[in-house]
Amino acid sequence: MPTREWKIARRSLAYGERTLVMGVLNVTPDSFSDGGQFFSFDKAISHAEQMISEGADIIDVGGESTRPGSEFVSEDEELRRVIPIIERLASSIPISIDTTKASVARAALEAGAEIVNDISGLRFEPLIADEAARVKAGLILMHSRGIPKTMQKLPPVDDIVSEVIGGLSRSVAIAEEHGVLRTALAIDPGLGFGMSGAQNVEVIARLTEIVSEFADLPLMIGPSRKSFLGKLLDGAPADQRLYGTIASVTASVMNGAHIVRVHDVKATVEAVKVADAITQVNNLRY
Repeated sequence: MPTREWKIARRSLAYGERTLVMGVLNVTPDSFSDGGQFFSFDKAISHAEQMISEGADIIDVGGESTRPGSEFVSEDEELRRVIPIIERLASSIPISIDTTKASVARAALEAGAEIVNDISGLRFEPLIADEAARVKAGLILMHSRGIPKTMQKLPPVDDIVSEVIGGLSRSVAIAEEHGVLRTALAIDPGLGFGMSGAQNVEVIARLTEIVSEFADLPLMIGPSRKSFLGKLLDGAPADQRLYGTIASVTASVMNGAHIVRVHDVKATVEAVKVADAITQVNNLRY
């Protein structure tokens, strides 16, 4: 696959020949995956620096947990958690702000973030798109259903891939209506957000259908430590899902994912190097 460019606030990120790795930095007391492990400023910075040294291309900073059953936090609390982190890290690596609030997106971009990662795909606050457009930031649009507190109680849809494609198409249209350039957009099918365990697996297996539907956009996927892996691994808790995560990351890359969002950067960087090499050979053959 030829190298392409994803335009973010102050630079472009090349993707296509090499999968980009986004490291997750949860500055929350209640994340499902790391349980407040990096809630303090010093621990958060130390962990970010470790992920950078391990080869992360982007750090995704989040101040509000979106685990199943979680509650929204106030704007002030979210800003208090994320802005000092962004200000410290922004000169070292591209920073993504994981938020559904336009006000938080604005402050984060002013603090140095270059990407907004909206798990609602602009369903909660379409004005996020205005903030991204204003500074030509990258904007990741994720498919999701419902809200984090209730999303796993929703009845499953009949065709999850059609649902994802339809939802992402609406999100892309809203973003463009608000002035976001298509070259600044990325999409995420939203593993774990309003899907059954089997549907998460199905999305990875059928990822090429979503990639081909949005052929000009980079696709990000985040299987890291998700609960569907725990179910497949006989109830393994979040901190014992590394091998399952690597398997799902590898399958996603070989099915067309361009960016992977993960907690375990070093293992993922090594896995995607191998997956990318195999994919390049396949692309040359066919």
